[in-house]
Amino acid sequence: MKTRKIIFFSSLTLIVLFTFGFIISKSDVYFEISKNLELFGKVYKEISFNYVDDIDPQEFMRAGIVGMLSKLDPYTVFIDEKNQENIDLITNGKYGGVGVSIGIRNDKVTILEVLDGYSAQKQGIRIGDVVTGIGDVNVTPEKIDEISSMVKGEPGTPVQLKILRLNEKDTLIFNLIREEVIVKNLVYADFYPENSNNVYLKLSNFSRSAGDEVRSALRELKNKKEIKSIVLDLRGNPGGLLDVAVDICDKFLKKDLLIVSTRGKELSSEKKYFAVEEPLVGTEKLVVLVNGNSASASEIVAGAIQDHDRGVILGTKSFGKGLVQTITPLSFNTSLKVTTAKYYTPSGRCIQKIDYSKDNQVITEPDSLKEDVYATDNKRLVYSAGGITPDTTVKNGIESDLLKDLLAKGTIFNFADKYYYQNVNSDFKKIKDENLLSEYKKYLIESKYEYESDVEKKINDIVKHLNENHKSKELPGTLEKLKSEIKGMFEIEFSESSDEILNELKVELAHRFFGNDAGIKERLEFDKQFNTALKLLKDEKSYSRLLSSGKYN
Repeated sequence: MKTRKIIFFSSLTLIVLFTFGFIISKSDVYFEISKNLELFGKVYKEISFNYVDDIDPQEFMRAGIVGMLSKLDPYTVFIDEKNQENIDLITNGKYGGVGVSIGIRNDKVTILEVLDGYSAQKQGIRIGDVVTGIGDVNVTPEKIDEISSMVKGEPGTPVQLKILRLNEKDTLIFNLIREEVIVKNLVYADFYPENSNNVYLKLSNFSRSAGDEVRSALRELKNKKEIKSIVLDLRGNPGGLLDVAVDICDKFLKKDLLIVSTRGKELSSEKKYFAVEEPLVGTEKLVVLVNGNSASASEIVAGAIQDHDRGVILGTKSFGKGLVQTITPLSFNTSLKVTTAKYYTPSGRCIQKIDYSKDNQVITEPDSLKEDVYATDNKRLVYSAGGITPDTTVKNGIESDLLKDLLAKGTIFNFADKYYYQNVNSDFKKIKDENLLSEYKKYLIESKYEYESDVEKKINDIVKHLNENHKSKELPGTLEKLKSEIKGMFEIEFSESSDEILNELKVELAHRFFGNDAGIKERLEFDKQFNTALKLLKDEKSYSRLLSSGKYN
């Protein structure tokens, strides 16, 4: 009995000491915060009043805030008044605007997308239109960051866009009324191929309405005909809200299954998120497409699907952002986004790619990370660190250097503009492939397109190096002759890349003539990852084997 009392007393002493130590530790932190706030305030005030030159107090303070946050990870940021609308867009999925996406093409501020049903589309603004002014303000590419804010604003307020259009001599004036623009997260949802029982869902973001969009789409499609398989496309999806990712998983996973857990620096901060409703599509075959730009919430969904063996992950390794941010509203229409936790997949994996634990510097790169081994429900081996590794890796992407250059210089975008305005009442799908390529090549010649092949670039680098270092005078001349002899590389590469070029032309033209959905469907025709997914979904044995053993032949 005496021994038990001693043990009890010792245990109690340890608990008291631990608690007391914890209180002291917390007290020390609060004291340090208070002390340094006072010190910071005095430094700020002293410099603001007494520095030899005039100082903008707000700009000076903002520089101090940015300096402090630079010691942390790059996702912990101060959001000023100008960028607050971007947070509203992420959290609410809507903004006040006219329904256009604006970017730079050929060093001009250009309309890249027009959303159906909003002011810009109803008034006749088109993809490819060049914006020269907003109200009385002339716009230039250097002001691109400001232009979006100028077009956006309170719903119901007016905004004027001045537009230059191909084949139009005069500037066009559009007087638009801003509306509440609801940004679609689910940019495509339909049976594809159209005569099949396979559903293709293209999810581009995880803002507030994403779960409702997926739910509505699946219900509508189930009412049309039986769904036998689904391709969920998360490629290029940068993520969004954690609870929305959980909501998306609800549509596919059995009720009460763990979806994700988050852990902060305190052990008591762990939170677990479970599926809370019966799935809309709980047994249909499923493939999730991911790539290096699938991040955050996309990885939560892919990780949960993979760990519970609910579907096959296909594509390339995801981005590897396993950090959770919390947005705290501050005074004067500003806010602070702070990394508060890491998230873990149901098997216990943290897929954070880079460790920012010290002064916002990369401590660990993925190649040097030890990939800890975990197991799915079916005992398949999966790995932590560096993103979600697909169950089957399939690479997509442009192989041709020439096509990369053609796209980078906007030639396909510009050709589509010209072709559309010259053939606005015709169906481009009726033109023969060789004729379309011929017209495009003719356009490249007329626009004086210049292509420097990889070989020419290397020769130019050698010539430059020789000239700078005063090496052989004869050798640069010899190399220049060689370069002139390989000028015909354009014709050779154009011929070799003709299929890839033709595909991109058709996507851009489908987008112009028939809208966003048509452009997406046109790209699926030659999408290697998507078509591999379709093939896998049709192969019952391979699909089942992959989810039981992790091997796909």
